[in-house]
Parts: sequence; C-alpha cells; structure tokens
Amino acid sequence: MPEEQDTTLGALQTALKMEIDGKEFYLNASKTSKNKLGKELLKTLSVEEDIHRVVFQNIYNTIKSKKGWPDQEKFRTDGGRGLRTVFARALEAMDKDVKAIPTEVDAVQAGMDMENKTLDFYKSRSDKSTYDAEKQLYDNLAIQEGEHFRVLLDYFEFLKNPAAWFVQKEHHSLDGG
Repeated sequence: MPEEQDTTLGALQTALKMEIDGKEFYLNASKTSKNKLGKELLKTLSVEEDIHRVVFQNIYNTIKSKKGWPDQEKFRTDGGRGLRTVFARALEAMDKDVKAIPTEVDAVQAGMDMENKTLDFYKSRSDKSTYDAEKQLYDNLAIQEGEHFRVLLDYFEFLKNPAAWFVQKEHHSLDGG
C-alpha cells in the first residue's frame, strides 16, 4: 500500500504541475491576445485549470493525511458547455475580417499540444487507477481536457481564416447539423 500511495501522490504532483503550468500559460496568452475572443477564451481556460489544481491539491492533502483516496472528492464536468458559451458569446461581437497574429496562432497551437499531453496523462492515470473515485476523476478530467482541445482547435481554425470559418459554421447550421 505505501508504494501504491507514493505512486498516486507522484501522479497527483505531476497533475498539479500540469494545471499550474496550464493556468500560467493561458493567463499570459490571454494578456497578449489582440482580440476579445482570444482574451475571453484564454482567460476562461486559465480559470478552469485553476479549478483542477484546487481539486488535485485537496485530494493530495487528503491522501497524504489519511492514507487513502477520498470518496467524497468528486469532480464533475459540464462537458465543455461553459467554455463553448464563452466562445459563442465572444464570436457574436467579432469581425469576420479579423487578422490572425502569428504569436497568437502559435500560442493556440501550444495550448492544443498541452491539452493533448494532459489528456493522455489523465487517460493513462485512469487506466492505472485503484479506486473508483480516482478513475472517475481522471475520466471526467480527460473529457474536459478533450473539450479544451476542441475549442482551441475551433479558435485556431477561426484565426487562420475567419471568413471561411464563418461560412463553414453558417453552412453547417443551415444543413441542420
């Protein structure tokens, strides 16, 4: 059991570091973004990363003091609805002729890479989980990180060609999809 606990605590420390790094990255990227959509989206992602950090810190502290996974620590995801709402609201005010700034495109690509690595880590931890609550936490986090990636990809495509992005989205909704 002590070896298993050390492994779990090590994984939680890695997850904490990933979430802290993610928050810092998104917060800095939001400050340098040159458009309202980017600022709001990236700032919201930084807040979500901080929520994850708090959850991990609570679990880590509980395991460290009680020597077991806390049953009460449940993490629920909204399936990305909140992030999608921020994205949709900000798009309403966007100009279809917005120009992408290379540094912002690079930041979004880096964010997508980071989300993919985090997603892979959570899937791996879920597969190795001993406790049902632990598996559920990592599964829910994987779902949310996957949604973060999809929203960033949507934003990336928007930045690369806003006019084509709007045409695709408008056509998609006209098809009933």
